Amino acid sequence: MSITVEAMAAWCRRLLGADPSMPKLTLEEYVAAMPRLSSLADVPSGTPVLVRGDVDAKPGKQIGEGDIRLRSMEETLRFGRERGWIQIVFGHIGREPEKSLDKVAQRIGEILGCDAPLVKDWLDPETNTVSDELARMIRSAKPGSVIVLENTRKYDIERVLWKAKPADVDRLAGPLAKLAGEMAEKVAKVYVSEAFSAGNLDASTCVVPAAMDRVALGAYVASQFDGPLMDCLKTQMVIFSGLKIDKLNNLVAMIDRGTVRRVITAGSVAMALKKAAARLAGGDFDLGMSEDPANQKEPYYIPPERIEQAKGMLAEAKEKGIEFTMPVDFVLGDGQVSETVGPGQQQFDVGPKSRVLYHETVAAFIKEQNSAGQPAVVFHNGVFGMFEDPRFETGTKEFIPELKRMTDAGMKVYVGGGEGGKALEKYGREDWVTYNFTAGGTVLKALGGEPIPYLVALKMAVAK
Repeated sequence: MSITVEAMAAWCRRLLGADPSMPKLTLEEYVAAMPRLSSLADVPSGTPVLVRGDVDAKPGKQIGEGDIRLRSMEETLRFGRERGWIQIVFGHIGREPEKSLDKVAQRIGEILGCDAPLVKDWLDPETNTVSDELARMIRSAKPGSVIVLENTRKYDIERVLWKAKPADVDRLAGPLAKLAGEMAEKVAKVYVSEAFSAGNLDASTCVVPAAMDRVALGAYVASQFDGPLMDCLKTQMVIFSGLKIDKLNNLVAMIDRGTVRRVITAGSVAMALKKAAARLAGGDFDLGMSEDPANQKEPYYIPPERIEQAKGMLAEAKEKGIEFTMPVDFVLGDGQVSETVGPGQQQFDVGPKSRVLYHETVAAFIKEQNSAGQPAVVFHNGVFGMFEDPRFETGTKEFIPELKRMTDAGMKVYVGGGEGGKALEKYGREDWVTYNFTAGGTVLKALGGEPIPYLVALKMAVAK
């Protein structure tokens, strides 16, 4: 089906949260509204089906190396092959437009035991027109075929909504409507969302569904939302760290759910909370380079409004009886351990006193939960410092065994993917925790209460 420019403009306003009539739904409500893969069981053999795949991977020499996201798509792709669908897999790799999915296509073929040819130039970037070559290839494909399209971020249209404002919608609606219409007319009218990690406003995930006749969640994506993510909504202890200060938004939303009783913090989140706590007590805490306005463009910069946000969080937490554990010493850039961070300095890891404090906090939590009579849920996200550098890895390295300690105590321990997942792989084992997600950003959005763009798009597609 085609979509008018006016309809696409309305669609994009809803995606950008600029439509006041758009109902605010919980994650549970979005997930409940999603058709599952089984709803497409009646799609006839020979039907082209677009699969938005989790293809952002770096396959190693053999299956099982660097391809966990590709293997997560296997159940969905086999479901389609068994029914004779012609599946067109598309998605991105990294953020660089020049990156190619050639190795990804090869690995998909190896996993499925079939050819999975890569189509390089499938879209005219000037007109957003799908190539006639791709259309012919799909028409002549045999039932059960799998075709992979080159990196969607090769084309500017894929990324135009990333920084778009509501005022930009009228300008962008025409090209986006053209893209969606072309995909429906020349590629497929049935769409499966099987990219759990695709949390950005990419056109492939958020715009193309507008022109589809039918949409559904893939088997893996549905399993993530139906299972571990629903469990994480009941989190009682959060371990939150990392460089990005905007994680404060996610932490606030998690606390607002009312289940969190303890919070362990490190990184930029902890720094903001340290300063906020000091100010609430009538004092101050110097954040060094992290609060210097000269560093406003640096990822580690913590603006004044984030300190105010942290003060509000701590005040609310005090009323609710939520306990925060923050670092009490730091490893600075020169390797010095200090309980303060002065002008021109920056913290790169937590110090030895903080590591002991974290250990004691976990012990206290285990003791509390042993008397509670039911398994507690723990959510761990991020790392405690610049763990890629051996000089600043100790905080993270020593905390990972705490996850095993809580698992062994009968708790459900979830790791939010991303750097936390890499640290688990580096310093521990997968079986030390209940579950390690493959998509940190998507998990944070889901648990933080921020609508996941592709769920919003699919919900609108279903409502049509």
